[in-house]
Amino acid sequence: MNCGCSGVRREVPHTGRVFTLAQARHLVATLRPRVDELIRLRADLAELRADLAQDGASPLGGRAEVKGLEARLHAVLDDLHQHDIQVKGIAPVLLDFPGERDGRPVLWCWLEGDPELNWYHRVECGFAGRRPV
Repeated sequence: MNCGCSGVRREVPHTGRVFTLAQARHLVATLRPRVDELIRLRADLAELRADLAQDGASPLGGRAEVKGLEARLHAVLDDLHQHDIQVKGIAPVLLDFPGERDGRPVLWCWLEGDPELNWYHRVECGFAGRRPV
């Protein structure tokens, strides 16, 4: 099915949890500390890698700290996945929650910087099809 959006891609039908808008909003609020941790880890990792590439040293540490930050970042991502959240990006953080609107499968969509979950898009349209709830 083509919705006329650019970059339409065919996705495997979702067979996991389906969230109501209220459930998705509650989960965003509940997991916000973990998302904030992901953002901090992402920034620390970017700075550390940049310092090491440029100067070979960083006040944030060395290769061991890179590995530690990567492990912590992956642990946060695993935690989000355990809640059946689709992590579509980490820079910026983009989270999708499978749901249904007017009998049609949608993804409730939260983007880093959004104060709360206020967007959705049809599954086949992706981010380009985002609309306000």
